[in-house]
Amino acid sequence: MLRETAKLRRNSTMATQSARITGPVLYKAANGDAHNIPLGPCLIERLDDRLIDIIWGAEGQRSAALPLEEVESAEQSGNLVLLD
Repeated sequence: MLRETAKLRRNSTMATQSARITGPVLYKAANGDAHNIPLGPCLIERLDDRLIDIIWGAEGQRSAALPLEEVESAEQSGNLVLLD
């Protein structure tokens, strides 16, 4: 997904992509605790060259900005699947 030839870079003009969390993807809460993003649908938005925002919840009420490398790792392991 996020390698130079991957979908997110090729579609860098696309503001948002649909995705699905299928396995553990960790993020740090404001208090520093690590949590898993819940399994299920999410949206992926590129914030800049190094940060990707993952948005989830029935009304998109939760999000976490993750480093590009962590999102790439989640995709490579099959824990994050792009849907479009």
